[in-house]
Amino acid sequence: MTSTTLWLLCAGAAYLIGAIPFGFLLARSRGLDIRTLGSGNIGATNVFRSVSKPLGILTFALDLLKGLSGAALLPRLAAASAGAAAPDMRLAVLCGALTVVGHNWTCFLGFKGGKGVATSAGLLLGLCPAGVGLAFAAWLALFLTTRYVSVASIGAALTLAAAVWWPLRLAAAHGAWFPGVLTLLALLAVWKHRANIARLRAGTESRFHFGKRDTPPSRAS
Repeated sequence: MTSTTLWLLCAGAAYLIGAIPFGFLLARSRGLDIRTLGSGNIGATNVFRSVSKPLGILTFALDLLKGLSGAALLPRLAAASAGAAAPDMRLAVLCGALTVVGHNWTCFLGFKGGKGVATSAGLLLGLCPAGVGLAFAAWLALFLTTRYVSVASIGAALTLAAAVWWPLRLAAAHGAWFPGVLTLLALLAVWKHRANIARLRAGTESRFHFGKRDTPPSRAS
């Protein structure tokens, strides 16, 4: 098998893994179509709010594993197939990015998917664990102070976009392309929250209320 064929196979597998709509499937197991509930998003937050907390948590975990498998598992399998001592970082970034693309634009649901936050976290866990720690710290601080999941997610993405350049110094370790790609993925996550940003500006975004089910915004809002 040529290296080009191996890369194409890994790229296709990464997209298809990312495209598995776990939130949709878990909600469907309860007889519900998550696309018609709450915000209409298939991600963990809407499943948590609109279906059940356990299924929301499970959705997050499975979506995270998608990104981790793309950034870590597939490149290692490719390296083993090629007899290489270590996975190619370029392939790891490509496969990780394609899992996020697959999640955000899944071929199984008409190329409409989630926002890629959990899948991006899994990708970063495989490529840049320290970045995950900084992003999670930012997410937790913003979530506890604002109780907006969207604000926390946007803040975490922006924190990561800055952190991959400093203090993590990934450019020195891998070249500027590496933090550049991670920054683009972080900004993609912010762009996918544009509807949330519009609701925040309008004052209609839903806050998380501890101890009771959150009230999701209507799809029209």
